[in-house]
Amino acid sequence: MMLNPVSKNKNYFISYLTIWGLIIAVHTLVLNFFYGINSMESLTDSLVFNLIFLFIGYSLWYVIRFNLKEKPSFLDLIFNHLLISIIVIAVWLLLGYFIMQSFYGNDAAYLSFLKRSLAWRAVIGFFYYLLFVMFYYLILYYDDLQEKLKMESKLQNLVTKAELETLKSQINPHFLFNSLNSISSLTITSPEKAQEMVIKLSDFLRYSLSHDKNEKTSFQKEFENLKRYLDIEKVRFGKRLNFIYNIPESCYRYMIPNMLLQPLIENSIKHGVYNSSDEVQVEISCKEENTYLVIEISNDYNPEVVKPKGEGIGLKNIRKRLQLIYMRSDLLETMADKMVFRAILRIPKDEGHE
Repeated sequence: MMLNPVSKNKNYFISYLTIWGLIIAVHTLVLNFFYGINSMESLTDSLVFNLIFLFIGYSLWYVIRFNLKEKPSFLDLIFNHLLISIIVIAVWLLLGYFIMQSFYGNDAAYLSFLKRSLAWRAVIGFFYYLLFVMFYYLILYYDDLQEKLKMESKLQNLVTKAELETLKSQINPHFLFNSLNSISSLTITSPEKAQEMVIKLSDFLRYSLSHDKNEKTSFQKEFENLKRYLDIEKVRFGKRLNFIYNIPESCYRYMIPNMLLQPLIENSIKHGVYNSSDEVQVEISCKEENTYLVIEISNDYNPEVVKPKGEGIGLKNIRKRLQLIYMRSDLLETMADKMVFRAILRIPKDEGHE
């Protein structure tokens, strides 16, 4: 932060030299045409006084930075700048005066003009000082604002990431609890099915753990993992669970948030298969629709069966994750139509694909 903004930014540096070049040119012309000073003396006067302030102005950055480190009150800040401006202007005028005197000490007319001009030069010096102070404070304000925005962005990203990880971490234990209960029952009634379920569960959890740090994956990989989940549930429910799917090849390449489909299928099984002794059909379909990849999951259900209270952790987590990732609250729609329950998921296609 101690780097001078004039030198650390190429555009600022070029602009700085350009502005001083214009000031030198105007200063020379004013002395030559309005005060009758000859061309060489006018140019020398302009170069000496303006180049001195060019270097003084550059150095003022470090004075301002040091002054701010002390964190003075407003009155102290004003007093400090008044004192610094008096010192700066005095040093500037003395250096300029003695340098010009060494060049043109024998020119009585110019020396007389030089002495008479010290008052208005002091006013111009104060004006220069104010411009430098304003410029440096604007730079400091801009840098501080950018730094705050970066910090806020980083904090927001950390909060969002933490929320997403929390939401995803709630899914695995929820599913694992149900699966372990089923395995426990199968170890007594059907040890072979229990062993098969343990293997399927291991593959499913391996996928889940390997994607904890990646927010998105391809629809194909997510669907393959979904089939692992359904294989596990098939062991539990047998013929009661009938899974069918209609997914065009083009859908597989799109990226979707990982671990997003399993909670929807789990919800279908919970509200369809759990409460039925007959075969229940769970279907997943996918299609491209304008700017969305539309995924629909439907299941048969009996509307006369009392529904569990609340929406359920699965659907709540999905809504929250979609809100955090896409900043949209309308990407998941659920509806009950006669004997079929539907969950419609819309993933923006502009997020890219593999």
